[in-house]
Amino acid sequence: MTHDSGGVQMARALKHAALCLMLLPRFLLAAVMLWLLDFLCIRKKVLLKMGERQDSPDDPPVCVSDSNKMFTLESLRAVWYGQKLDFLKSAHLGRAAPNTEVMLVQERRQYADIADFLVVYIEEAHPSDGWVSSDAPYQIPKHRCLEDRLRAAQLMLTEVPGTNVVVDNMDNSSNAAYGAYFERLYIVRDERVVYQGGRGPEGYRISELRNWLEQYRNDLVNSNRTVLHV
Repeated sequence: MTHDSGGVQMARALKHAALCLMLLPRFLLAAVMLWLLDFLCIRKKVLLKMGERQDSPDDPPVCVSDSNKMFTLESLRAVWYGQKLDFLKSAHLGRAAPNTEVMLVQERRQYADIADFLVVYIEEAHPSDGWVSSDAPYQIPKHRCLEDRLRAAQLMLTEVPGTNVVVDNMDNSSNAAYGAYFERLYIVRDERVVYQGGRGPEGYRISELRNWLEQYRNDLVNSNRTVLHV
């Protein structure tokens, strides 16, 4: 029994070490970028170039105020956490979509004829007691319980009333399954992932999702298929 337990622990340790080695180069690159972005002259140039590369006005720009500190212990923890979730996610393009547990907040409208939209509110990327963002319209602390998360999700309903919003459970199963941290767009059809957006904020492309839906609508005109669930 002791040997089996020791073997399991050793296997977990080796798996964790291998994960760290695979993620380390990308993490160090992101850490250097965050450090450079604390120099305002570099930050302004990077944000300007990102704005020039923006493909569509539908895609929200990446905005960082001059007072926002990028290279902090909390920011590094958040980046590592997000990269780990992205690497370990079980949702992949063309594969079965994970059916994770969420909680309903309250029962939009373009493309409503072909798609059902759902916002899954996950843990805060910039909590007031973590990697703080001075650009955030609300200062929300880390969720300590489900009631905290439900209360914070109500703010989304006040901003965009009528939106279908659910919250991830406190095990963060949806966040882990879909690698959603900080934010991500998905389209699911017939329980399979047919569109997987990049990790936000830089990979958050509403225009890509819109183009996919437009193409799907055009295909429906000819095939008269069933309603898509997003």
